[in-house]
Amino acid sequence: MKTIGLIGGMSWESTAHYYRVLNQETARRRGGLHSAPLIIHSLDFAEIAALQDAGEWDRAGQILHGVAGGLVDAGAQILGLATNTMHIVADAIQADLNTPFIHIAEPTAAALLADGFDTIGLLGTSFTMEMDFYRNRLIAQGLEVMIPDVDRTNLNAIIYNELCRGVVTPQSRQTYVSAIARLQQRGAQAVILGCTEIGMLINDDISPLPTYDTTELHAHALVAAALA
Repeated sequence: MKTIGLIGGMSWESTAHYYRVLNQETARRRGGLHSAPLIIHSLDFAEIAALQDAGEWDRAGQILHGVAGGLVDAGAQILGLATNTMHIVADAIQADLNTPFIHIAEPTAAALLADGFDTIGLLGTSFTMEMDFYRNRLIAQGLEVMIPDVDRTNLNAIIYNELCRGVVTPQSRQTYVSAIARLQQRGAQAVILGCTEIGMLINDDISPLPTYDTTELHAHALVAAALA
């Protein structure tokens, strides 16, 4: 099994989830006491979030590219970025690196299409919902993508002010359930939990629509690539 290099810390809550799923999926596939050969560089999210707010995406890309290079130098043979939003700089991360990089949107789109869905709702940070770097990846795979028509600011605030800090409340859960219900009324067949923390709040048991947790799907894809 190849060694997986994971760029994490954005937030550490979701990176901890990645660590668990990567090892659970490796054990499921290989059996026994097997776990994932894994190198994690966990960043200080406060510094990255400040660059997001300032729109300094080039600088963020430079930082993450440097981290990716460090992971490769340390022995990583497969690369993954444990956050949806920062895939806005996916091209910068991969520049001049020959190590395979598994984009989070690819296994997500593949799972939706395999299940017969073509009209989906996308939840995430304001950057992920409103900018085209993520939606275009999904559209290119043949999906029609909807984003919430109201409450996007509130949905974003729940991610940064609560989920990234490990806070889960019934009120915020209901806010997300209501947003999914409105997407359903507009014709969405399923919903992407397009921020790696949203799975802390929403699952199929309480969602009006089938949910696709990008953390789970991405981690499984990383393991599959490492075993290929």
